[in-house]
Amino acid sequence: MSILSHLSWIFIAINIFFALFIVFLERRNIGATWAWLMILVFLPVVGFIVYLFFGQNLSRVKKFRLRKEFRSIIESVVEDQRQEFHSRSFSFNDPSIGRYHELVHMNLISNYALYTQDNAVRIFADGNEKFDALFEDIANAKQYIHIQYYIIQRDELGRKLIDALTAKAREGVTVRLIYDAWGSSKVNKKFIHELREAGGQAAAFFPPSIPKVNFKLNYRNHRKLVIIDGDCGYIGGFNVGDEYLGKVKRFGYWRDTHLRVEGSSILQMQTHFLRDWHLALNTPMSEDYSLFAVTKPFTGKIGMQIVSSGPDSSLETIKYSYIKMIYEAKKSIMIQTPYFIPDESMITALKAAMLSGVQVHLMIPKKPDHQMVYWASYSYLRELLELNVSCYLYEKGFLHAKTMVIDGTIASVGTANMDIRSYKLNFEVNAIVYDSETATKLEELFLQDILDSKVLTLADYENRPLYQRMLESFARLLSPIL
Repeated sequence: MSILSHLSWIFIAINIFFALFIVFLERRNIGATWAWLMILVFLPVVGFIVYLFFGQNLSRVKKFRLRKEFRSIIESVVEDQRQEFHSRSFSFNDPSIGRYHELVHMNLISNYALYTQDNAVRIFADGNEKFDALFEDIANAKQYIHIQYYIIQRDELGRKLIDALTAKAREGVTVRLIYDAWGSSKVNKKFIHELREAGGQAAAFFPPSIPKVNFKLNYRNHRKLVIIDGDCGYIGGFNVGDEYLGKVKRFGYWRDTHLRVEGSSILQMQTHFLRDWHLALNTPMSEDYSLFAVTKPFTGKIGMQIVSSGPDSSLETIKYSYIKMIYEAKKSIMIQTPYFIPDESMITALKAAMLSGVQVHLMIPKKPDHQMVYWASYSYLRELLELNVSCYLYEKGFLHAKTMVIDGTIASVGTANMDIRSYKLNFEVNAIVYDSETATKLEELFLQDILDSKVLTLADYENRPLYQRMLESFARLLSPIL
């Protein structure tokens, strides 16, 4: 038997081993199981290598745990609020929000998402406005800057951010920066050298164990959070790079949604940041309670919950919040997402809403940034169009906003796309805003974006070229792992 024949049998044995491992040991979602089996069957030489980088289950990776003392404090506060909701004795600033009692309670129990109602919110739909405000807040920082982005590009905007953080570190302000090792792959030691020399700290999330070889590649920290002095915070879709200012020709104008928050909700954002910080450093959770001190009274009136999810959690809490919001809708649902790869539960919820008389509006970009994901997204539109969902293809540039608005009363803004990756594989964080004024502003932005969009009809959809339908069908088979 030749050496080539021996190698072939070895590869076949390896494929069989991984197939058995996926089916019997990992106990994945059935859709993801079939997707990986397809890859192993049709790519027998490289399939198992792809699996090593993208298919590992994080349950086998050491998980982060809160320190017992810190966890007990959080659980105590959550339990006190849970009792108030259970007895329906909680007093909402806006009595009309009381109809969302079950949604608030679910987020509280499943995610320790405390409901706070002393928040003020500013909405950004344009990158230039968002970063102008952020750099002003950074310049005014006195104690600390906690900043976290999935993507930091090594370009003009990325350099400006690192320079601003370096200047504050030289002033004695504590600077902690988290960047995702995959999303910010262009960030190297030289790029952040001056920041560290000035006393600033920077940590890559899930960096490769050895150069260029990262076996946690499939688990990305997609969160975008900034907390400054406990006075203000940022959460939403914008990353750091010139494309987010509309300066990259490939994308053109970049349409995104981000929030600047003042209020007690930033203390929950702080918790999520510190969890990621210590996970990145592989150190125990800090007991520096001064980071949770309120330095000034918050006078806002907006109710908020900060909901997170990730592969280290047994519950898909952001997906649950999306679904619950959909089922709460009485009049309208407005969704903007760059990637629309819903699972069966999400499709069912949207169909149920439509059949109940709720107007459902979905907006996705016409111009894709990831072609395979775009094809998969398109494959899910038919069954919604058949029920008269209003579907819009954003044409002005690239739509990256991740928003959902229900009845012009409550809204979700954050980092989670409406796709399976965001529900299961990425570390994500969303702000659920319980305020009709904020929700109405987000609705108005949606209506403005319709003017820059093409309406996709069922007739248009049916007239797609055959090759596009074939590509969509193939992409859909892989959608559980895209």
